[in-house]
Amino acid sequence: MQDRDLPQILSELKKSPDHRASFTETWTQGRSAFGGLSTALAVCGAIKLLPESPPARSLMVSFIGPVLPGEVAVVPRIQRQGKNVTQLSSELYCGEELCLQVMAVFGNTRDSLRVKPDPGFAPAPRLAEKGFERNPAKPSFLQYFEGCWSGGGVPFSGKPDLRLGIWARHKSDMSKFPVEKLVTLADIPPPVILSHYATPGVPASSLTWSLEFVMEPESVESDWFYLDYQIEHAANGYTQQSGKLFTENGELCALSRQCMVYFDNRVNSHT
Repeated sequence: MQDRDLPQILSELKKSPDHRASFTETWTQGRSAFGGLSTALAVCGAIKLLPESPPARSLMVSFIGPVLPGEVAVVPRIQRQGKNVTQLSSELYCGEELCLQVMAVFGNTRDSLRVKPDPGFAPAPRLAEKGFERNPAKPSFLQYFEGCWSGGGVPFSGKPDLRLGIWARHKSDMSKFPVEKLVTLADIPPPVILSHYATPGVPASSLTWSLEFVMEPESVESDWFYLDYQIEHAANGYTQQSGKLFTENGELCALSRQCMVYFDNRVNSHT
């Protein structure tokens, strides 16, 4: 199987009558697929059930098991379709094994009161010397993105950062997949807790993920995005972190929250 970029993988899924697609090891982190890819596949399958899809509003993701390279199948279902809001579920299978489950909410735009607090957009500049390729621990899926660390949180840097900043964009043209474009970008940040360790060797992965779209994905024209994520709590092998996804011009376009597990076999040593 040849390596393919994200639009090619999603296009295969869109054309498949039984919602199947495949990917190679280049899209993995550890033994499983990059969570942004597996979630994007599930979301893409759900969107196929809505030919005239209203804008995506929120996703709730449960990472159940490893998504292994090769062929995967998506099983989407419409749970309820009202006048303004449609709720769907989408499951991702490797063979007979359920690996990921998504609840997705799509909703029509309605006139309403607008409240827009200051989102606190204050990114550090993009610097080539802090590019993704400079991090020796970078997972293979990052080859499909261009970006740099910008504001701490670099995994295994030995710095006890509570925040993480990343500039990132897709290398491929994602104009035909506006929802999936934001989903994959929003899942790039690793657990911020990993910056507290000086050397690799602390496995970590997401258990659950909530992503809310502040802007309608179809209206987002930005190429570059700034990801500002922070630790909310970390103890007993579990860490919670929240994040904001901004356009290059500082528009808040998505909110992220994740519960992650990390296997700390070097308690208090952080070396």
